[in-house]
Amino acid sequence: MRTGIYGVMALALLAGACSSPEPTTTTPTGGVARAEPGSVAEFQQVVGDRVFFDLDSSQLRLDARETLTKQATWLKQYTRYAATVEGHADERGTREYNLALGARRAQSVQSFLASQGVPGARLKNISYGKERPEVVGSDEGAWQRNRRGVTSLQ
Repeated sequence: MRTGIYGVMALALLAGACSSPEPTTTTPTGGVARAEPGSVAEFQQVVGDRVFFDLDSSQLRLDARETLTKQATWLKQYTRYAATVEGHADERGTREYNLALGARRAQSVQSFLASQGVPGARLKNISYGKERPEVVGSDEGAWQRNRRGVTSLQ
């Protein structure tokens, strides 16, 4: 059986899609290393440490609930970590308004994690409003990335 270059490429893509990816992190030399189970790197890369919000909202979207469910499962398994939930907003609006919006977002995330069985004593929250953008820019793409809640492990 002869397989052309496109057949070989298709088989390689199919094989890659069927295998489950190993959690990885970048080494200081720029190489790729496997993230250790229970590590901060695993939490960030495999579970996901952030969720995103719609404009002017602190309501959890479906995709956010899915990520937070995974976060709660992970946090219940690895009990040595405490977490700070950071609430962020995009650049639009006043500083005061965005601090309040960030606080509502952080509280929504914290409440959801607690409702999934993560002990409240392990969770705290803080609002950064628009003061710590992930992406600098004044367009919808930047604004979407900055409307977020980030679960930071300690």
